[in-house]
Amino acid sequence: MIKFFQQTFLGADGYGFVIFVWTLGALEFAFGLYKKRWNKNERWVDITCYTLPKLVIKPAVAYFALRFLPAVLPDLKNTFSWVPFFWGALIIAITDDLTQYWYHRLHHELPWLWRFHRTHHSASYMGMAMASRQNVIYSLFFSQTYVTATLVYLGLGIPAVIVKGIKSVITTLAHSSIPWDKPFYQYKILHPIAWLLERTISTPATHHAHHAATTDDGVGYYKGNFGNMFFIWDIIFGTAHISRQYPAAYGISHYEADPWYAQLAWPIFKSNVAGSELAADGPMVREDIKKAEADEEGHQHDWIPVNTDASQAQNAPAYS
Repeated sequence: MIKFFQQTFLGADGYGFVIFVWTLGALEFAFGLYKKRWNKNERWVDITCYTLPKLVIKPAVAYFALRFLPAVLPDLKNTFSWVPFFWGALIIAITDDLTQYWYHRLHHELPWLWRFHRTHHSASYMGMAMASRQNVIYSLFFSQTYVTATLVYLGLGIPAVIVKGIKSVITTLAHSSIPWDKPFYQYKILHPIAWLLERTISTPATHHAHHAATTDDGVGYYKGNFGNMFFIWDIIFGTAHISRQYPAAYGISHYEADPWYAQLAWPIFKSNVAGSELAADGPMVREDIKKAEADEEGHQHDWIPVNTDASQAQNAPAYS
């Protein structure tokens, strides 16, 4: 009964998390936080990126866990079942999130990987709707998914359910347009908690900086803040930027509303936007459009300094 309750209500796909996400989404819309930015194309990008990967990723992970692992590790099933819950949860939390930190970081630092992650940064808004906005191939090869599936096979199933549920809540709140962390910065009595909180987990202030449209204001920092559940990885590996402020604009300067299907499944489907990184003949990493040029072309974003080729990437190791 306890196991059923945990898997049904506390897991990343449980009813409890679904209710939480829908409630958060309702609050965001009620406060008008998406304004006019969530047009038809953006809705299709967010909705398909949220739903369709579940038809691809879940079967792939299920096959990996139920068929592949028993075939290659037949004698190791439930080997770690003796591990106490606390230590099992700690193992899952560290391996899952640290793996994702490096997976995420490499997609910013290696030019040939950038286009698989670009979809997540194309939104000019932050919110629950875009938290799962990812290219399906990027999601399919989520390294941490298979690491965690292996640990579940080895006997850490219940710790994995709880940890993944907590992680889903933290990452969703970090993407939310509701700045729930702001009171910790406003009131001096809460500053010690804020100091610890922002160095431990991802918050709206630190993760919004990663999605900012520019780094010129001292707030945006898409060259770092790669942490998902834990921000401490950025502290440890020197990629952290903490300003306790929120960017004025989000997205990428050269985004021209690539069709939802290209953003969902590039390179299977290509963009029809000329010059786009997702177009058939598009560049690996497109040169940014500066503000003066953007004003002429009708763009709404400030200049975003993004590298144009692999040789430049070594000097500035992140794109957007």
